[in-house]
Amino acid sequence: MQEARKYAVIDSVKAEAFSGEFLSALNHGALCLMTSIGHRTGLFDTLSTLPPSTAGAIAEKAGLNERYVREWLGAMVTGGVIEVNPATGEFRLPAEHAAYLTRAAGADNMAVFSQYIAVLGCVEDGIVECFFKGGGVPYEKFLRFHDVMAEDSGQSVLSSLESHILPLIPGLTGRLTAGIRVLDAGCGSGRIMNRLAELYPNSHFTGIDLSPEAIGKARAEASKKGLGNIEFIVRDLTGFEATAKTGEFDLITTFDAVHDQARPLDVLKGIHRALNANGWYLMQDIRGSSHVHKNLDHPIGTFLYAISTMHCMTVSLAQGGEGLGAMWGEEKTREYLQKAGFRHIQTNQLAHDIQNNWYVARK
Repeated sequence: MQEARKYAVIDSVKAEAFSGEFLSALNHGALCLMTSIGHRTGLFDTLSTLPPSTAGAIAEKAGLNERYVREWLGAMVTGGVIEVNPATGEFRLPAEHAAYLTRAAGADNMAVFSQYIAVLGCVEDGIVECFFKGGGVPYEKFLRFHDVMAEDSGQSVLSSLESHILPLIPGLTGRLTAGIRVLDAGCGSGRIMNRLAELYPNSHFTGIDLSPEAIGKARAEASKKGLGNIEFIVRDLTGFEATAKTGEFDLITTFDAVHDQARPLDVLKGIHRALNANGWYLMQDIRGSSHVHKNLDHPIGTFLYAISTMHCMTVSLAQGGEGLGAMWGEEKTREYLQKAGFRHIQTNQLAHDIQNNWYVARK
């Protein structure tokens, strides 16, 4: 009885503060859903080009239904994203906000990432079932995930591919110009490899991915661009440590693709095997620590653990895999790279990218 009373005593100030913070979280979660809609419908892009306008004028300019636009504007106004003039009923998107919500903002467009909330919400029932029964939710259950990942990649990778990422490896652009063999393991929709194939016609590029849907999109883009120096293959990386052809590639890349594999260490061993003696491995993966208490100050820690729970970890478990998760952390990443056989490992961070570490590894 005394033990029960001890746990019944709470700090009322702390409880009130938590209640207020969680109320804000509910509003922010709802705001992310509305932001995703604003991005997908082009409403932010439309608003950024308009003077203060009524809901009807905004809807007409965007080619959308006025009633839905009007209700969406209500969420945006109460969420502090859009301003309204009570006297005229006109709405405006401040330039300071447009700088982080429109396609014109390029790599600064944070609206892209709000789409993950809606995408992950689609599999909540399956995730809840896994909490009770174990197992995982497979890739094919995630609607639009590859589309959102492709946009994400465009933000964090394509926007800085030539200016910041390729220079991480000394002399790489010169070697690409002369002609080398490149593999992207877990290439998704192939936007990065297609861009590189376009830039460096003397090099040959290969992209492999588990998803037929993603590979179909990659091939379609390559065909549209008339690229003859690239191939995309539907392939499960399971067993890559045994099936990879020894020393086949001069450069191997993975972009946010290792941690959700069924057996990440085996994939890294396969990459080590497939890389020639003078080759380089460029690995983009989630920035963070392997120890949760060291991630308390991570600017998007909660967001990344949520994505890990509802995608990265579960798709690995669905394959009977390790379920490493997105937040495996730099300590575990370096441990796995060393176990795979890499001896020279450098961790890089890019100023514009708070989400990822960029590892450069050699044999």
